[in-house]
Amino acid sequence: MANENLTNAKTAKNDEFYTQYHDIEAEMSAYLEYNPDVFRGKTVLMPCDDPESSNFTRYFAAKFAELGLKKLISTSFAQESKHFKSDWQPTLFETENPRFCAEKTAVCGKIFTLTHDTNGNGVIDIDDLEWEYLKGTGDFRSPEVTALRDEADIIITNPPFSLFREFLAWIVEADKQFAIIGNMNAITYKEVFPLIKDNKIWLGATIHSGDREFQIPPEYPVTASGWRVDEFGNKFIRVKGVRWFSNLEHGRRHQPLALMTMEDNLRYNKKMKGKEAYECYDNYDAIEVPFTNAIPSDYEGVMGGPISFLDKYCPEQFEILSANDFIIGNKARIKTHGLIKDKDGAIKGKPTYARILIRHFEILGNEYDLNIERGRGYIEGKRMYSRLFIRRVLNFDKDTLVHI
Repeated sequence: MANENLTNAKTAKNDEFYTQYHDIEAEMSAYLEYNPDVFRGKTVLMPCDDPESSNFTRYFAAKFAELGLKKLISTSFAQESKHFKSDWQPTLFETENPRFCAEKTAVCGKIFTLTHDTNGNGVIDIDDLEWEYLKGTGDFRSPEVTALRDEADIIITNPPFSLFREFLAWIVEADKQFAIIGNMNAITYKEVFPLIKDNKIWLGATIHSGDREFQIPPEYPVTASGWRVDEFGNKFIRVKGVRWFSNLEHGRRHQPLALMTMEDNLRYNKKMKGKEAYECYDNYDAIEVPFTNAIPSDYEGVMGGPISFLDKYCPEQFEILSANDFIIGNKARIKTHGLIKDKDGAIKGKPTYARILIRHFEILGNEYDLNIERGRGYIEGKRMYSRLFIRRVLNFDKDTLVHI
């Protein structure tokens, strides 16, 4: 039941879910907290977002001047190209506009741009959006929308769940900054996990557990649990396992986990109750850590943890490894994704869920060795200004000092 709504959407390709405004605002605030100028002077593209239904466009249009945006671009997908068919009619926003074209409205996507105060009221907001029909359907893979991708600095949206792999590859191909929403199971995709392992993308700052509510088009059938209709007739469903995937920096991901020793975990951690020792995988040279809070602070070897570990992953504290490098003999197959997954990930013959292999970076006393080459200096998740490392030298001879 956990992912029933998402699975149904993938099967029927009815994956037009509208993200709530407060979820967008919370995530963007984390990036702004880390870098107040993250959007300043930038062109932001939202390639799956009709302003009539998308809160992404509404958020960035409302904060256009505050964020210092250069340009905002949104595109929508043609109604006739959507998998779900309905008795759709164009809105008054479109039909009462001089640009309205009855021949194009259902078969062409639309592009919306915001750059300046078009109505002269002294405020740049959603009322200043300018729009026109695209030549094609508005599919993000089209040359038309790909050209907009190349123009943009940052891409932010909730792409179709069924096309997440393709959409992420489309972004990565162009080496763009981004923040997009997807299901956490995407972590296990062969197209995704290597990027996470190499610290090229990471999970966002704000959605780490539970489920999230999305609005859906009124014509969508609602058959699964976790749905509601508000007083205005708008339909909503709840989807579990949703995460932000991003390469925009936020300081919260650099906060190290507070951990207990292996001995203390076995003695005091309620989730380890009944265990006398950490188990080992049948086919991999690593111990099984079934819960993130059960990671032992003093274990120097390789550990396998749940994919939800990435919610708490601190790249200065842990190294993410490829499971292919820790196969015992020829007991498991080489896998392109580099995870412990499927039947090969077994303990005493019993398969486990997907696991990520990790290892502590070198521990110096109670402090973690910082990787200076990465240019990171953090204290409790907050980035510091440039620092010099110094150490007091005792019992030196002042006559040997060199003046520079």
